[in-house]
Amino acid sequence: MFTLIGWIFFGVIVGVVARVLMPGKDPGGFLVTMGLGIAGSFVGGIVAQMVGYYGPNQRAGWWMSVGGAMLLLWLYRRFANQNPPVS
Repeated sequence: MFTLIGWIFFGVIVGVVARVLMPGKDPGGFLVTMGLGIAGSFVGGIVAQMVGYYGPNQRAGWWMSVGGAMLLLWLYRRFANQNPPVS
């Protein structure tokens, strides 16, 4: 239970830092920030393992988590702002 709470807390912090570092209008709220932070930490860890920065059983560090969250935030902004075609 405490592990889940820790992930949520870390995700919120990472998501907020990513949003502060990437200025602009965001199409999401608090839950999107939390989700992007948690997923960004996961993506940052995967990318770092692929390039050999972390070993297979190591978790993502602070900066890789923020970098992953920024990547996901950029993708989210890019695809969430598209308007559907009018028929």
